[in-house]
Amino acid sequence: MSSLTLKINETSHTLENVLPDMPLLWAIRDLVGLRGTKYGCGIGQCGACTVHLDGVAIRSCSTPVSDAEGKEITTIEGLSSSGEHPLQQAWMETDVPQCGYCQTGQIMNAAAFLDSNPNPTEEEINQAMAGNICRCGTYNRIREAIQLAAEKGGNS
Repeated sequence: MSSLTLKINETSHTLENVLPDMPLLWAIRDLVGLRGTKYGCGIGQCGACTVHLDGVAIRSCSTPVSDAEGKEITTIEGLSSSGEHPLQQAWMETDVPQCGYCQTGQIMNAAAFLDSNPNPTEEEINQAMAGNICRCGTYNRIREAIQLAAEKGGNS
């Protein structure tokens, strides 16, 4: 066990007695106390745990905490704690949430995608979001929200 420092949402957090192979998700939720990032499958397949690591969407349930040290981690709370991010606004305007469980992972994946592709086609959105599972099947509304956010200036 060791001590390490994570920079999450522009705030440094020193964690003591942490195993280097502990999933980043547990550090975010259990040690830092940020609950927006969700546990879904535990093997990086569903996308519920998606956060940004140096601006890239990653699965925090399968990323060792030691891989995140010295890098910028952004969670849904860091995207916008007040819900003012263009994607969060578009999510509400298009009534995307149903059960809501997957939504933070969906939004975080979409935000990283729009950073790299601010004017995506429908097919590009489908490809980018294919790894995020929504058990309620709100895929059409998710795509619509991403298109709306892109039209409104995307990911600023």
